[in-house]
Amino acid sequence: MSDLVDELITAWAREEPSLDASAMALAGRIIRIAGEMEAGAAAALKPLGLAYTDFDILATIKRAGPPYALTPTQLRRSVLLSSGAMTAAIDRLERADLITRRPSPEDRRSQLVGLTEGGKALAAQAAVARFAEAQTWAAKLDEAETARLVALLRKLSA
Repeated sequence: MSDLVDELITAWAREEPSLDASAMALAGRIIRIAGEMEAGAAAALKPLGLAYTDFDILATIKRAGPPYALTPTQLRRSVLLSSGAMTAAIDRLERADLITRRPSPEDRRSQLVGLTEGGKALAAQAAVARFAEAQTWAAKLDEAETARLVALLRKLSA
């Protein structure tokens, strides 16, 4: 079974035989699949009116559990956004009445970003759509293959 990445590696071997393109068998596929997975996630969330980044913020707060509130710094640790992008996303979600900002009871200099009831409901609904979309990828492998791939990807990301 051959794919686009195999074709690219073959072309590089022909054009630049001194290059060892073997690592691209891994990197090229991870990059390509990640792009396809991101596009699939975006498509699954679009009917709910959510961009993937917005879902990521809502889901991060939802996963935190009651009282469903985090500081912007805590959010940034889980959601890979710059400070400016995080502020813009929080502003957008607040205008949509999905989150609120309030002073932190522990630190008056800080704010808490919390889910509204609508934000909690949408986060739960979006998680169902997102997890179903992810399952379409997992279904391509059997249980043992999935476990092995997860272990190898964990090793790469460590």
